Amino acid sequence: MRRRWFTGLRVRLVAAFTAVALLAAVLASGISYVLMRRMILQRAQEAVLSDVRSILAEQVPVSLPPDSAPLVGAALAEALAASAPGRKAVAVPLTGGELGVPPPGALDVPVTREFARRSLGGMVFQRVVVKDRAAGGRPYLLVGTRVTGYATTMEEPWRTTPPMVFVSASLGREAADLRLFTRALLIADAAALAAALGLALLATRGVLVPVRRLGAAARALGAGELGTRVRVDGRDELADLARTFNGTAAALERTVTELRAMEAASRRFVADVSHELRTPLTSMVAMTGVLAEEAADAPDGGGAARLVAAETRRLGTLVENLIEISRFDAGAAALVLDDVHVAAAVGAALEARGWREAVAVEGPADLFVRLDPRRFDVIVANLAGNALKHGRPPVTLRFGPPEDAAGGVRVVVADRGPGLPGDLAAVVFDRFAKAEAARSRSEGSGLGLSIAKENAALHGGTLDAANGPDGGAVFTLWLPDGEGEEPA
Repeated sequence: MRRRWFTGLRVRLVAAFTAVALLAAVLASGISYVLMRRMILQRAQEAVLSDVRSILAEQVPVSLPPDSAPLVGAALAEALAASAPGRKAVAVPLTGGELGVPPPGALDVPVTREFARRSLGGMVFQRVVVKDRAAGGRPYLLVGTRVTGYATTMEEPWRTTPPMVFVSASLGREAADLRLFTRALLIADAAALAAALGLALLATRGVLVPVRRLGAAARALGAGELGTRVRVDGRDELADLARTFNGTAAALERTVTELRAMEAASRRFVADVSHELRTPLTSMVAMTGVLAEEAADAPDGGGAARLVAAETRRLGTLVENLIEISRFDAGAAALVLDDVHVAAAVGAALEARGWREAVAVEGPADLFVRLDPRRFDVIVANLAGNALKHGRPPVTLRFGPPEDAAGGVRVVVADRGPGLPGDLAAVVFDRFAKAEAARSRSEGSGLGLSIAKENAALHGGTLDAANGPDGGAVFTLWLPDGEGEEPA
């Protein structure tokens, strides 16, 4: 049940709905985060660069007096640092045109010589994250530039060259805004996922309820309740499926009803014909026997009379078997239980048919089992007769208690004949089943083993057939001990 729960249609549909909703929410959130991050950082970057440009334009005159770089640099650093909270600035003079970098600790972000070299060509910037154990990392915008557009002294240009300027601007506020935006996106995604899960449950309920009805109806139909129908709701594909199921069930009910009526009629016909034939056949068997005896002194030895008598007896046996089969089909067969001495019952069954010397019997002499003696006699006679007719000697019949603790009696009848053909092994207990070579003409009716099987099943036992390891057919019968059951 647990495995079915995790692999059921509801779980798969809900998982599919949820996965699609989660994918859509994550995709939308990711795109929103990227766009928002780009917008926030671009806005902060443009604000810093605009402030730097405006302050440079205000603080650096067009014509510089000689040796004014320190004063101009100090004024620039002070103005740039005061332009916004979280900013630091430093001016680095270009002495003799040589490149310099800010001293360590002058800015929140270390400046590399590569960055300073790129700053010689104009304003450059980059975003830097400084590692911090407490905060995990602090983002900054680092700006570097060299002031241009001023007049220099022709004789000594380095005396009127303004310094390089480096600015570090904290992006902590923007990072905080992004974290807040991320938290809002996560909350929105969770809400969307919960809503999608609820909608998925509602949607799967609308799909699974009709499917479950169809499943229950199919199981009921398979159990034989041919009048089962399902309710049709709506005009969608499930409603079409329900209508198709109802039409199929109705057609199946009509077909099965007709087949049952035909089967019942055929069984009644067989039973009626068998009963009608029994009385005249009894007289015919008696009279043909008398005619065969009287014709024994005839010139031809009475061969024709004996043949007629034998065929009449065979026809009588077939009618008796058909009557017995009709009782099983009608459910009229019943057990009359009694305490049976198995050795005596087996010996009597063989003795009555003149097979006592042809069948070797092995088994305990003190085994008693409660069963129907008449039906046990029929089973033993059919198994022994089948082995004598279709097998080769020696034919053995071994009986005794089962090897396991099942109780009752186990009877094994074996011969040394050719065994069961491959096409007959699976249908040996079917009615009128015969070996291919014997179908055209056989003394048997093809009903003996079927009757034996039915009698075994009526006792609650089993009857199996197989080929023995040394050749020949082996029939194994097990009948339980009917303890506690009163004779009918």
